[in-house]
Amino acid sequence: MSKKSRNKGERPEMEADAVQMANEELRAKLTSIQIEFQQEKSKVGKLRERLQEAKLEREQEQRRHTAYISELRAKLHEEKTKELQALREVLIRQHEQEAARTAKIKEGELQRLQATLNVLRDGAADKVKTALLAEAREEARRTFDGERLRLQQEILELKAARKQAEEALSNCMQADKTKAADLRAAYQAHQDEVHRIKRECERDIRRLMDEIRGKDRVILALEKELGVQTGQTQKLLLQKEALDEQLVQVKEAERYHSSPKRELPPGIGDMAELMGVQDQHMDERDVRRFQLKIAELNSVIRKLEDRNTLLADERSELLKRSRETEVQLKPLVEKNKRMNKKNEDLLQSIQRMEEKIKNLTRENVEMKEKLSAQASLKRHTSLNDLSLTRDEQEIEFLRLQVLEQQHVIDDLSLERERLLRSKRHRGKSLKPPKKHVVETFFGFDEESVDSETLSETSCNTDRTDRAPATPEEDLDDTTTREEADLRFCQLTREYQALQRAYALLQEQVGGTLDAEREARTREQLQADLLRCQAKIEDLEKLLVEKGQDSKWVEEKQLLIRTNQDLLEKIYRLEMEESQLKNEMQDAKDQNELLEFRVLELEERERRSPAFNLQITTFPENNSSALQLFCHQEGVKDVNVSELMKKLDILGDNGVTMPNLRNEEQVAIIQAGTVLALCEKWLKQIEGTEAALTQKMLDLEREKDLFSRQKGYLEEELDYRKEALDQAYLKIQELEATLYNALQQEPGRRASEALSEGQREDLRAAVEKLRRQILRQSRESDSQVLRERMELLQQAQQRIRELEAKLEIQKRHLKELEEKHSFCGLEDFTKQRIRDRKRAYGIN
Repeated sequence: MSKKSRNKGERPEMEADAVQMANEELRAKLTSIQIEFQQEKSKVGKLRERLQEAKLEREQEQRRHTAYISELRAKLHEEKTKELQALREVLIRQHEQEAARTAKIKEGELQRLQATLNVLRDGAADKVKTALLAEAREEARRTFDGERLRLQQEILELKAARKQAEEALSNCMQADKTKAADLRAAYQAHQDEVHRIKRECERDIRRLMDEIRGKDRVILALEKELGVQTGQTQKLLLQKEALDEQLVQVKEAERYHSSPKRELPPGIGDMAELMGVQDQHMDERDVRRFQLKIAELNSVIRKLEDRNTLLADERSELLKRSRETEVQLKPLVEKNKRMNKKNEDLLQSIQRMEEKIKNLTRENVEMKEKLSAQASLKRHTSLNDLSLTRDEQEIEFLRLQVLEQQHVIDDLSLERERLLRSKRHRGKSLKPPKKHVVETFFGFDEESVDSETLSETSCNTDRTDRAPATPEEDLDDTTTREEADLRFCQLTREYQALQRAYALLQEQVGGTLDAEREARTREQLQADLLRCQAKIEDLEKLLVEKGQDSKWVEEKQLLIRTNQDLLEKIYRLEMEESQLKNEMQDAKDQNELLEFRVLELEERERRSPAFNLQITTFPENNSSALQLFCHQEGVKDVNVSELMKKLDILGDNGVTMPNLRNEEQVAIIQAGTVLALCEKWLKQIEGTEAALTQKMLDLEREKDLFSRQKGYLEEELDYRKEALDQAYLKIQELEATLYNALQQEPGRRASEALSEGQREDLRAAVEKLRRQILRQSRESDSQVLRERMELLQQAQQRIRELEAKLEIQKRHLKELEEKHSFCGLEDFTKQRIRDRKRAYGIN
């Protein structure tokens, strides 16, 4: 009985120990998570320090570049001024020498002629004088012609020299401009790199803060679970204490019932035994119930742990999906921005086309009026008829203006009603949107709220703040009142313009009019109107009798329809042209990005430290690479060859350490120093080898990148060619449709109705539009081809340079291997070099 009770007491203790072990494991996990949290915090601090260091480095580089640019400009200016000054001095010196030489020649000629003149004056005959004078004149003429030719040749040479100097000056200026453009491009590239680094650092900081918040949430959840489990353990301990007390009571009852001092009657003993058996059964049931509860609690704990692991896996998957969606949404966001820009351009082009259509309709109306005026002038023969036609024209003009104003008023009233309906509908259906606030690293942000919705909600909130108890109709009334005021102002301006036009018309008719004169003119105009209406009815009857009214109206409608179709096609062509221009601009932007990338790679290559591998040839006077390295390290009193001989002799003799002489001990110490230097040298060689292999891998990656970019550029060039071919086909189709429209019967009648000048203007406009579209397409095609060819040539040149650098790096690796063989340490490092090559993928 005591063994059973002991076993029953040990089981709850073991279960309590298991629960305590689980609590200790959870505490260890909590401490490890806290340590990771501290490490993440330290990483965030380091990232911020790196960001500050990168900013300082960029600012220093920018200052250094600006100083370097200013120095280059000053040097170029000084060199230009020096060259121009030297050239000016040389030219002046040559001119002075030529002038002195010509002056000397002329003085000699004058002296000779003076001598001959004196001889002739002394008493020679006239014939001799004339002969000598003719000879002298001929000789002077020949010498003058020779001098003139020589001087002209010198002048031409000087002009050529001047032209060369100007060309050299222009070349210097062009080189200066190109250098300035390169420096500007480098500066822009540096600025783009700085912005990119800033964006990446901000993105990393946000990501780390998100991870820290996630870990905080995990820590809170674990703390909650730990509190729950501690509560359960306390509950189990209380149950264990209750069980211990019950066991103690059972033991005392057994001891009381089994004591030999008391002698009870047999009936009473049997009753006690029955009661003990019942108590024992009750204790066993309680123990089994507690064991079942503990097993259930353990299963619950295991389920919670499994659920925690599943939640962690789901969280990691969700983080991956969110990052992938961010990466996928970036091009969509950029495309959305481009589409918004294109929509704005399209709206502007639509507005321009509407203005053009209005102008064309106005010009069409004016041309019709002019044609009707010319026809009416041809028909009239007397002055009275001319005055009547002028009055009729003025009446018709005023009537058209009144009709236009009436149409404008009707359109404005319809638009006002439509706006009122839309405002009422919007006011009824407008509800304040729910703003989801999310805590970010930089504060609180509202999710899925555009700028337009923000502005609308802000306007609505402002209005509701001002009048929170006003109904929605007050808002509609205010907006309609503002619109009505605007329309009234517009109508007043138009009315004033009509008054000014009427005043001008009255001035043309003859001075200001009083009320009586106005009444008379009004009556006269009404009578003229009635007469004109009667004349119009007579003309309509004549047209009906001749049977030409319907055909003429149909021809006019067909002409208007063909004009509208042509306008629509022109609009579509302009839209396609703008789309092609936008695509060309996108291609240019991509080219600029590629050029910036090439400049970045060149700048990185220029800044990367060069590998100065000085593999020297060793003379044969008992010196080696190890000897030279010892000399470089400052160990000059050691001869490696003699040291090796001494060590070989010691190894052959088998001398022990206590029996060594002083010279042999010194040789062993020198051998130790030489071995230390060898290890140092091997480490240096391994570092250079790793750097070379990394450089080779970078060069191979850049080569692959350039090859992919080349393929992409070729594909885009093919696509541009196809787009241009389609544009050519569309232009040809439009030309064919225009030709067919003109060749049809209504079109031919309309063209016959046009004058020769108008036909020529129409042909010239169509030809001009066609030439303009073809010229623009050719220019764009040639520009794209030129840019693509330049990019291809640059990429091929870059690939050749990278291949040459790759060959150089391979040669350096071979030289390093030869260096190992020179040192006599090939067996020691051969396996390490082979493993390193296998790790970097080099055969």
